[in-house]
Amino acid sequence: MANFQIRDKHNATVSFPELFFDLIYVFAVTQISHYLLHHLTLNGALQALELWFATWLVWQYTAWVTNWFEPDTRKFRLMLFAMMLVGLFYSAALPGAFAGRGLVFALLYVVMQVGRAFTVMKFAEAGLPLTKNLRRIFIWLCISALFWMGGGLAEGNMRMLLWGIAILCEYGSPMLGFWLPVLGRSDSLTEWSISGHHLAERCQLFVIVALGEIIVMTGSALYDIEPWSAPVIISALVAFASCLTMWWIYFDASSGKASHIISQTNDPGKLGAKFHYIHVLLVGALIVTAVGIELTIAHPDARIEMTAALVLFGGPVGYLAANGLFRKTLHGRFPRSHAIGLLLLILLLAVSGVTDRLMISGLIAAVLIAVAVWESYCVSEDEKIA
Repeated sequence: MANFQIRDKHNATVSFPELFFDLIYVFAVTQISHYLLHHLTLNGALQALELWFATWLVWQYTAWVTNWFEPDTRKFRLMLFAMMLVGLFYSAALPGAFAGRGLVFALLYVVMQVGRAFTVMKFAEAGLPLTKNLRRIFIWLCISALFWMGGGLAEGNMRMLLWGIAILCEYGSPMLGFWLPVLGRSDSLTEWSISGHHLAERCQLFVIVALGEIIVMTGSALYDIEPWSAPVIISALVAFASCLTMWWIYFDASSGKASHIISQTNDPGKLGAKFHYIHVLLVGALIVTAVGIELTIAHPDARIEMTAALVLFGGPVGYLAANGLFRKTLHGRFPRSHAIGLLLLILLLAVSGVTDRLMISGLIAAVLIAVAVWESYCVSEDEKIA
């Protein structure tokens, strides 16, 4: 079998092996959302955040590799399928990562990250400008692996601290050009050649996965309730409206020009990394939104306590903020519609204690719909999707 082949950047689209690979992350996202649902404390939220960052990192680094190399070849497929198998056990271990399966979770994570980096470095075509970058990535992942394994052996807050350091290593190193002594840092022009269309499409498809989690949470919440009272049915309708509106806000005015802008920039690697940083927040916000929707459908007439308020507002606020940053990256400015939407959500949060979850969810959905309508009819033509 031939070595991994450099991908044609002009015709790169998401391949079927990549879509198949993403099935594991449908399971992983569900595991993380349920973990947060059952650990609605500050400590539980921080733990869920680390689990989400770790999960996104595996996907993100794999997305970069499939951007650089042709994924629709036998050897590359075998690598992706091996990662899927490990990822299945990794996803199953997610709920126990901060309990009895910490070391198993860390080991599976390291096997995927370091194993993929080593395989790509070994089978990449010789003499590529990308070769030095692959070595730097491998070394940085080995460094972070020490903290992952150390965290797996530790307990409690020390585990969270060590895993937090590991996450910082893997998130921060791309912005430093994977700088290392002797090897130096990556040259953005020669070692970060990427397909903007492929990278943008990969992020867009993961947004669909996260939106799907909202649908799954809505359906599973309805399944668990008998009989379906009017407030429950209205809560489900509000949930669907919120999901549809979030899709509209992102895909109608935010995502269309992403591939063109990445391709035309003088530093595609750094801009592509920024896209990933923004999308980890954007998709994470959708996961929190799914949890808030489940809380509302389960108890639509319950009063708003602090924990529920933070979840109900945290998802939409995070989503509008991340989507606004995405728009700023694309067009150079934070959209006014998003800024006003965020202000309205904050004002709603201040008075949320006087009513129930269903009313607040409906008002949040109304704000999101207003932002979507504004974006659809008031944005300039040059910001419309191509």
